[in-house]
Amino acid sequence: MDFVEFAQGHGLIVNQIVTNRWVATPTQDHPRSSNGRYKFLGDVGWVQNWALMEKPATWFAEGKNAQSLEVRQSILGSTQDRDEKAKKAKAKAEWILQQTSLESHPYLDKKGFADQQGNVWQREGQRILVIPMRHGRELTGCQLIDEQGSKKFLHGQVSKGATFTIGAKGTAIFVEGFATGLSVRTIMQHMNIPCHIHICFSASNVEFVSRNHRNGVIVADNDPHGVGKAAAEKASKPYWISETVGEDFNDYHKRVGDFRASQSLKKTLLSLKTLPQSA
Repeated sequence: MDFVEFAQGHGLIVNQIVTNRWVATPTQDHPRSSNGRYKFLGDVGWVQNWALMEKPATWFAEGKNAQSLEVRQSILGSTQDRDEKAKKAKAKAEWILQQTSLESHPYLDKKGFADQQGNVWQREGQRILVIPMRHGRELTGCQLIDEQGSKKFLHGQVSKGATFTIGAKGTAIFVEGFATGLSVRTIMQHMNIPCHIHICFSASNVEFVSRNHRNGVIVADNDPHGVGKAAAEKASKPYWISETVGEDFNDYHKRVGDFRASQSLKKTLLSLKTLPQSA
């Protein structure tokens, strides 16, 4: 099986092969988005369909395996290239944030937060919402959200383990998206319970980040393929998830309002061994 066939077998739509970097692609179930990605090094490659897979699947050329000299040399060269790209992405993120100003944004308005301000970057006639992504205190990249709600990350940035955190104390809560984080903050304030919310940007990163914290709860997205639920279950923490497929906590919050959302989330919080205390 060649690499293109391998990628297609995992649902990716690949029209041409670009080497030595992660390439975003449409998928068979999301043909109008970039819900897949691949990296091809010649003797080894990786593919991932975000809707179906929590981590990439590895392909080897015929007769090759992880111990083959050619494969190890390819991976070493790719690692060095990755590190250089990560440095450039970090520098670009720092530069972008210097160009931003605190403003409202159409995406936030759509998500129910018309009065919320964020880092907005004016770029080629578009107002881009910029969400910084950090490992600890170190900026490593950012998520860019345009006025239509399309999202992307900087090429080469280190996203695994990166978060944007709201709040500094109280119950740890792990979520995928920025809008979900804002809804969780609203509801926790409504219940007068202090918290710090870790926005992780993907289901797999929710699992990874939450494993580094002893306590806390996960607020998962109920995506159609069950990736969010599967990641929450693997993290072995109490988790909230909507009963409606395709709905995240922000969708649920907008649909049912503050009171019902607070009562629903409170049931998950009560699963903690140490119950959160109101401020």
